[in-house]
Amino acid sequence: MMSLLYVLIYASTLIFLIASAVRAVHYARLPLHLRWELYPVPHEDPERAKHGGSYFESTDWWKKPATFNWVGELRSMLPEMLFQKGLWEFNRRMWLSSFPFHFGLYMVIGSTTFLTATALLALLLPQSVDGGIGLILHYVYAAGWLAGAVLSVGGALALLVRRLTDEDLRTYTVPADVLNLLFFIVTLGCLTLGYLLRPKGSPGALSLAQGLLSFDTSLRVPLVLALGLVLGAVLTAYVPMTHMSHFIAKYFTYHAVRWDDRPSIPGSVLERRVAEYLTYRPRWAAPHIGADGSRTWAEIALTNPARQAAPTFRLAGVDTKGITTEGKK
Repeated sequence: MMSLLYVLIYASTLIFLIASAVRAVHYARLPLHLRWELYPVPHEDPERAKHGGSYFESTDWWKKPATFNWVGELRSMLPEMLFQKGLWEFNRRMWLSSFPFHFGLYMVIGSTTFLTATALLALLLPQSVDGGIGLILHYVYAAGWLAGAVLSVGGALALLVRRLTDEDLRTYTVPADVLNLLFFIVTLGCLTLGYLLRPKGSPGALSLAQGLLSFDTSLRVPLVLALGLVLGAVLTAYVPMTHMSHFIAKYFTYHAVRWDDRPSIPGSVLERRVAEYLTYRPRWAAPHIGADGSRTWAEIALTNPARQAAPTFRLAGVDTKGITTEGKK
């Protein structure tokens, strides 16, 4: 039984990593998004950011080396990633449910990572985790995991109630949303109760982590805790396959949409990509767009609906008559 459990945990971790990487690559290869053009962007020079400026306001900016303010970007990213700053500012009621759920998950993931590192250290240097140090490490990962599980389950329950009772949210709630929240509640519940109520003599968290790392099949895990471990492994592999992978999409939302201020310099990759996109023939149902597949984006963008005529122009070897590259139709 333990062999199967170990294989399942390793396989689910591998699936999570591969699926997350595939999704990230997919997002990275998508066509450029329309920029928000909201300034200042966090990585702007602090002096210009003070008044909401941009490097575009500098004289001959295209001749000057680009600068990137990492500190400014981190100061903007970390509050959003850890504390959901945007939700706090614009939807406080939702934040009260969403923040505990997500922050609790961060604590669970962080504590699990810390436990794994402690187990690895105990296997390589057993004497380093003996005595008081080992006890302190135990309280750190145990308290962190328990607090995170309680927060996450409480937040998931609050989100579930809101989705089922809030008239506005109910409109956008599909069965998968409810099932996903229940999945987290049941999984974390089984893991927490299974560990706290395990019989005397059952392996503790450190022993289980060491057993996983060393593939020790002699351990015996109680049924409820084993069920929690199985559900946790399945949940780990399942998350990147669903819209819960928004933790990946959020990176691109911020860096490729909200904060993308790269210049389109003649002959650059960015200009070539935009030129290619202008030759696409979109099909949108909205009649005011006029995207029935017969015209390119360039023709649509340059058409006056009152006159229904588009001028011809050239950009990096592309014109509005369908020439996609120089000399090719």
